[in-house]
Amino acid sequence: MVADAYDVWLLDLDGTLVDVEPGYVHDVMGRVGDRLGYDVSAAEAEAVWHSLGGDPNAVVRSWGIDPDRFWDVFHEEEDPLARAESTFLYDDAEWFAEVDAPLGLVTHCQSYLTDPVLEHVGIRDWFDTVVCCTDETGWKPDPEPVERALADMGLLDGPEGGILAGDGPHDVGAAWNAGLDAVHVERHGHDRRGLCVLGDHRVGGFDELRRRTAGGPAAD
Repeated sequence: MVADAYDVWLLDLDGTLVDVEPGYVHDVMGRVGDRLGYDVSAAEAEAVWHSLGGDPNAVVRSWGIDPDRFWDVFHEEEDPLARAESTFLYDDAEWFAEVDAPLGLVTHCQSYLTDPVLEHVGIRDWFDTVVCCTDETGWKPDPEPVERALADMGLLDGPEGGILAGDGPHDVGAAWNAGLDAVHVERHGHDRRGLCVLGDHRVGGFDELRRRTAGGPAAD
């Protein structure tokens, strides 16, 4: 099994292990747009939320809005409890409750949102460390937050068989920059995302990864 080939696993959170109900996405993005004077459509809201089409900041700029201002307002509009209650765990992610290896979380989701989400979906005790990216830690694809997670687990010198799984190109980049293998988990399909993300493994979910043997990277 693929799990048996790796000594340590690092995981992204949003879009990888969990996701939020579309209604919550549309509501938050709609309120952000109202404050900034832009009518955000449902498709635009999902494109920014899920990074469909590439860099969400490029989408925001196309609206004539400064991304820094957008994200400031976005974080002001998010309520941790509402976010947590609208979050669900992907069924195939439950596999990680059984993985017998060091397990860490490296996420762009901020701690004031991450903590309630982990508690709500009941997975906080899966992880040996949780690293929420900040300007201090760096942001994926910078390897520093990945290296911080490894250091927290006493593995900074590098596990020989380490892997990071995430749903974005920045996750793959962070894995490779830190010397780990990478899994790209494509929850939305390449056509909807608008680009194809490479990785050592490319899957639509963790059930697919679980079925694979450890004979080498997937070519498809």
